[in-house]
Amino acid sequence: MTLINDIYNRAFKTLRVSLLSRCNLSCVYCTMGEDEVKENNLHQHPAPAAILLQQIQQLHSVLNLETIRLTGGEPLLYHELTELIKGIAATGISKIKLTTNGFLLERLAAPMKEAGLQSINVSLDAVDEDLFFLMSKRNHVQKVISGIDAAIAAGLQVKINSVIMKGMNADQVIPLLDVAFERNIPIRFLEIMAMGHLHDSAGNYLFTQEEILERVSRKYTFIKVERAKAATANYWQTTEGHRFGIIANESEPFCHDCNRLRLDSNGNIYGCLSSNHPITLNSGNDEAALISKLQQAMNQKQRLKFTGSNLSMLHIGG
Repeated sequence: MTLINDIYNRAFKTLRVSLLSRCNLSCVYCTMGEDEVKENNLHQHPAPAAILLQQIQQLHSVLNLETIRLTGGEPLLYHELTELIKGIAATGISKIKLTTNGFLLERLAAPMKEAGLQSINVSLDAVDEDLFFLMSKRNHVQKVISGIDAAIAAGLQVKINSVIMKGMNADQVIPLLDVAFERNIPIRFLEIMAMGHLHDSAGNYLFTQEEILERVSRKYTFIKVERAKAATANYWQTTEGHRFGIIANESEPFCHDCNRLRLDSNGNIYGCLSSNHPITLNSGNDEAALISKLQQAMNQKQRLKFTGSNLSMLHIGG
């Protein structure tokens, strides 16, 4: 197995695969509004599962990947999703995970589990219906909560992801914690990222790790848990035994041991969200060419701090 690493001894062990750049929500940190999503829907032609599996296997043959995370856009809109999960399971990659907004999860949780999915992160930025609409431009937050319950019932490992934005949904920290703790599942709060249309203005909405912890302390007592290697989140445990995390990409960056590679829906790889320079894979690459491209992707990684880019998370993958 060829070792692709850098002077900080980082290696690619997790591949995040964006299945499509289409979504059925229009979250304020991802898109600029309905028109952008509708326009994107018109031109989206997702790659067939067979092509994605070929690309994944190509990368796995060099990297010996440990984890695949399927993302989007919204991956539950991908029409060959269960077939893709089955195909990934057949490669021998040990961990198959997925991130979703949960809107279609209630009916798809069990089929995905049967196909080989093990773990799912569900994005939920508010429990209050009005604030859920403010964040996502959609109604019916209960559809997401029902999807979470269906995933738990199907036997999937479930986490909730919540982007917290100053002046928008900061008052939802405790209600979101309660939803997670009532179900005995972890929740992770995310600091806003300087991506896409917020690249130059994310600071206006930054609700920091320290501020999130202050909100949590209004109801819960907690202690910090040792951070796992290459983890995106810092974790704390409450006196009741519940766990919550914070992905503090601004307050406490985690670039120094990042092990993630990204594959977008157009067949491009990226070593870091802070790079908007795609590296194109193609079926004609021999191993030497592939290794060269992977080393280019590794060289994109930041050492100290995430700087973001003007690429939307809708396109590069959440």
